[in-house]
Amino acid sequence: MVASVVEQLQARVDSMQGRPAAQPVATHPALAGLLGLRAGGTYTVDSATLVGLLLAGPSGDGAWCGVVGSTELGLEATAALGVDLSRLVLVPDPADAWLEVTAALVDALGAVVVRPPSDVAESAAARLVARLRKRGGVLVVWGDWPRPDARLTLSDPVWAGLERGHGHLQGRQATVEVRRGTGPARRRRLWLPAPDDQGVREVESAPTPLRSVG
Repeated sequence: MVASVVEQLQARVDSMQGRPAAQPVATHPALAGLLGLRAGGTYTVDSATLVGLLLAGPSGDGAWCGVVGSTELGLEATAALGVDLSRLVLVPDPADAWLEVTAALVDALGAVVVRPPSDVAESAAARLVARLRKRGGVLVVWGDWPRPDARLTLSDPVWAGLERGHGHLQGRQATVEVRRGTGPARRRRLWLPAPDDQGVREVESAPTPLRSVG
């Protein structure tokens, strides 16, 4: 079934001119000024939240997206971040063929997430990146990858809504850190989600009662 979907999408892509590499790709507004996605770019993340955040821009712009090698992605939470589930292709267990499946989806989709089951050789990564740049898509790696364009991490989560061990979780703050190469890291504190509207946005200066969670 997955192969059939990929073939159909590939036919659509082959009928259109691909996006030139290095052109801007729609990025979630909460990341504006912190990270700009580029066609042909590779980005590593360390959490499901960042997976959804990076897919939200391309998905909201009408691109088909794919996720390879993960059974831990919460679809409800991913949809809340702005990902259109009707345009999301899931291959949760590609077994030893994960690299081949990822390459096939890179040919057909606008953005692909892969969670490698093991370390990736630089030569294999280089071949996939060359393919990615030719097609002009975006690759998000949930884990390690040789020489990505940027590494994103999520840290220091705290929740709003807990008081003295009771209450309902209403919102969460966390720090998104973006590091490119050996340059200094850039950071932004975000609501993921905000307690009032469940949206994603930068934390304002006015404090909200929070409780740390380990």
